[in-house]
Amino acid sequence: MSQILILNGPNLNLLGSREPGVYGAKTLDDVVAECQVEAERLGLSIEAYQTNDEGDLVSRIQDAGAKNQWVVLNAGAYTHTSVALHDAISGSHCKVVEVHISNIHAREPFRHHSYVAPVAHGSIVGLGTDGYILALNAISRQLAGA
Repeated sequence: MSQILILNGPNLNLLGSREPGVYGAKTLDDVVAECQVEAERLGLSIEAYQTNDEGDLVSRIQDAGAKNQWVVLNAGAYTHTSVALHDAISGSHCKVVEVHISNIHAREPFRHHSYVAPVAHGSIVGLGTDGYILALNAISRQLAGA
């Protein structure tokens, strides 16, 4: 059974209370629970991790790359600022699906650029927390060779 890392960056621990008009009412625990149900349906297992520390994200990505593990990554604000995340994904050959709850292209101009997107397998933006479920389904299809 393939294990997928669901990796969340800064401030995603505040889901449910932080700007619910932008991010919705679900907590991160709610999102992880939904991902667990979907992963089981798909025959996958998940490990979920959240950190506010950029270096911790880099280390987790490098570890996942070394294990040839797929990652669902919501890098939060580091998406728009972190060359280190870009380099970790690229350098470790980590297979990443980038997810953003809000449509980053319809928000402030500084959010329009992603350092993750050029080295990600794909990006899902603006579909709320359903983006995580869509990412798991896309990864499942990739693992099945579809």
